Amino acid sequence: QVQLVESGGGLVQAGGSLRLSCAASGLTLSSQNTGWFRQAPGKEREFVARVAWSVRNTYYADSVKGRFTISRDNAKNTVSLQMGSLKPEDTAVYYCAAGRFAGRAANDYPHWGQGTQVTVSE
Repeated sequence: QVQLVESGGGLVQAGGSLRLSCAASGLTLSSQNTGWFRQAPGKEREFVARVAWSVRNTYYADSVKGRFTISRDNAKNTVSLQMGSLKPEDTAVYYCAAGRFAGRAANDYPHWGQGTQVTVSE
């Protein structure tokens, strides 16, 4: 059974940093494209970042480029999202997702975590 479990969310002031982690069981993240998405209240789920399985290419939404960094630890079978210079508009539930050939679309990903709340205060 595939499980993705996110951790590391919380409350942080604007300008601060948080590191989210996604731990996988039942699948090997080094064989999957792994993405982070977020969903704010009343909004659609949106792509944040992705790391590819093949050569670790990384991709980011324009809104987080230069502030967020996605990385994978093959030994621990985890993917992390380091978030810096956080803004109130980054407030959302953040989800980890995995899919062999997944791109930027949420529908590309068959495996999802339960999400972790990130709240950025003024």
